[in-house]
Amino acid sequence: MSNATAITPTRAQDFPEWYQQVVRAADMAENSEVRGCMVIKPWGYGLWENIQRQLDVKFKETGHVNAYFPLLIPLSYLEKEAQHAEGFATECAVVTHHRLEVQKQPDGTTKMIPTGELAEPFVIRPTSETIIGAAFARWVESYRDLPLLINQWCNVMRWEMRPRLFLRTAEFLWQEGHTAHETAEEAIVETRTMHKVYEDFMRDHLAIPVIPGEKTERERFPGAVQTFTVEAMVQDKKAIQAGTSHYLGQNFAKAANIQFLGRDNTRQLAHTTSWGVSTRMIGTVIMAHGDDDGVIIPPRVAPNQIVILPVTPKADTRQEVIDACEALAQTLRAQSFAGEPLRVHVDKRDLQGGAKNWEWIKKGVPMRLEMGPRDITSRSVAVCRRDQGPKAKEFVPKEEFIQSVTERLQEIQDALLARATALRDANMKKLETLEEFKAFFAEDSEGGFAMMHWAGSSDDEDTLSKDLKVTIRCIPHGDQFAEEGKCFLTGKPSSRRVVFARSY
Repeated sequence: MSNATAITPTRAQDFPEWYQQVVRAADMAENSEVRGCMVIKPWGYGLWENIQRQLDVKFKETGHVNAYFPLLIPLSYLEKEAQHAEGFATECAVVTHHRLEVQKQPDGTTKMIPTGELAEPFVIRPTSETIIGAAFARWVESYRDLPLLINQWCNVMRWEMRPRLFLRTAEFLWQEGHTAHETAEEAIVETRTMHKVYEDFMRDHLAIPVIPGEKTERERFPGAVQTFTVEAMVQDKKAIQAGTSHYLGQNFAKAANIQFLGRDNTRQLAHTTSWGVSTRMIGTVIMAHGDDDGVIIPPRVAPNQIVILPVTPKADTRQEVIDACEALAQTLRAQSFAGEPLRVHVDKRDLQGGAKNWEWIKKGVPMRLEMGPRDITSRSVAVCRRDQGPKAKEFVPKEEFIQSVTERLQEIQDALLARATALRDANMKKLETLEEFKAFFAEDSEGGFAMMHWAGSSDDEDTLSKDLKVTIRCIPHGDQFAEEGKCFLTGKPSSRRVVFARSY
């Protein structure tokens, strides 16, 4: 393994296949027997648990509470919201029967035949706007009942023909926030607040810089008035929509009859929002930070931030070394990083040191510590950081390491963000003409984020999407994108640039 990489092919050779191999090598997930669905293994699920826990704190700080709603949605609920239903129609899984009949076959096998056809089919939730809207209609009577600020952690299903672990699977885990408000202004403030929560979380916890902005009409969530998104660039220069927040106006309130008695004693429709992120975040972390030796996980969300590897060359000193490693782990766990106790694991498995070391490199643990008999004598530890090369190692006095451990973890967190930001900024280009645009997204070009003046139609977007597999990722917020110009496609006046990219 001296000159070779742990993962083949490398990112440069075949990025999509590299991604699949990294997920496998890090033991994060695997394809299941159900086509398009995945088994999330403990290391991958540990990462999701940290994302979930840390985001949940943000949601509660902004006034939201958690609830749970049914997995099955009556078909009639979707029929009430035509635009929404059409947007999800091709992705829905439908339950039509409620019983199985056992039939013995002549060859001795058993067949299970669905019977007991349901009077009304149920859709396995692709998202919960309609069923949560029905609950809101029961819960809201007066303006005094508003705002309703609800979040749900759950699974959803969207039938997926081209699955890819974490990025696009038929069933995935997510959170979906749903809120109801007295006025449009309040609902829009809510939508923007949660959009900012996602932007900050991606940057501060996942070390991924994103471009926040609004989706075009063509790319909006089905039934929404406005959709806001955070768009991340990964290492093959494609975009990933990492989270969305939607202002739904009164569309869903009208369909679900979410009415309240207003301050002026008249019946009014509520203004609603929804917002969500999913296990796609894990795929984004892998693609944004991973290298040709495996995953690199930012310390704030790593299942284990530090793994201690006992070096036990002789049986007679093995227990002494393990005891010293456990004592160090206990000391470190008493410290906190970013408001949480340090997550430290001692790997005591009876495996060769090299094999264990490479396993944790592939898993992307932020910091590996090695300690053997000599280190106990010299009161030092060997420190290996995952953001540095696999052979990089620093011998540090143990007490000094204990004092500096949180600063070292923060250095890794900051280094990953700086690296991802440099990659994004180097591959964002302001272009002016259709010729430049086509050259930027040519098959033999690396691509990236093209910042273009735009005044085209949804049909124009469709054409570009079909011809070049490129879409408008967002109309970005921020003054740096506001400038007068001409649309590169239509020549019409444009007051700001938008972000075009290929995407996952």
